[in-house]
Amino acid sequence: MCFSSEASFAGGVIISTIGVAVVTKIHKPSQLLFALIPVFFGIQQFTEGVLWITIPNPQLITLQRVATYIFLVMADVLWPVWIPLSVLFMEENAKRKKTLWYLLITGIVVSIYYTCCLVFLHVMPEIMGYHIKYTSDFSKVIAIPVFILYLFATITPLFVSSIKRTHVLGIFMFLSCVVTAIFFTQFLTSVWCFFAALISGVIFWILRDSKRKYRFDKLKLLKEQIL
Repeated sequence: MCFSSEASFAGGVIISTIGVAVVTKIHKPSQLLFALIPVFFGIQQFTEGVLWITIPNPQLITLQRVATYIFLVMADVLWPVWIPLSVLFMEENAKRKKTLWYLLITGIVVSIYYTCCLVFLHVMPEIMGYHIKYTSDFSKVIAIPVFILYLFATITPLFVSSIKRTHVLGIFMFLSCVVTAIFFTQFLTSVWCFFAALISGVIFWILRDSKRKYRFDKLKLLKEQIL
């Protein structure tokens, strides 16, 4: 999250609390990965809070590096796989599941690329104004194509899914990314994750309604059996 360490830690607490509430709304094991998304968003915010504190303090360089890689592994490596996989687990339509498999494979390719970059290349976070910029040696030539694939793998599954209202989540994530790319281009990794964290409430909404429908359908079936 941008702005300050206080904002990051406060955001981490709020988002993690929402994440715990989201987990309580699952009624199928297949929903667990999807429900855990806000929890991991919360962890990301805590790690950036640590970066706000450690970047100005050279004596904390080891902690800074650990926090940097935790954040970037989650932002660049985890999400391209986690999001399509979580949607795939929930999907029951065979044709849509096939499409989701292709999106998952795309996400895995993106994840492998960023993993190699993090392992073999240099990354350095720095505070610029009220934001954190992650300066790296990653190839500038393929940066945009890879990022497009990243968006394709993380946002498209939400439109492919037959789960009610996941398209709302997809629209929210897409618009957040567009706004960030236009106004905060240099801080895309950090600021977009802040906007993405705000979708935790939408995830809560999706699973809450899903649970209500599940209970309603179960009650309806019970009444039919009695009658």
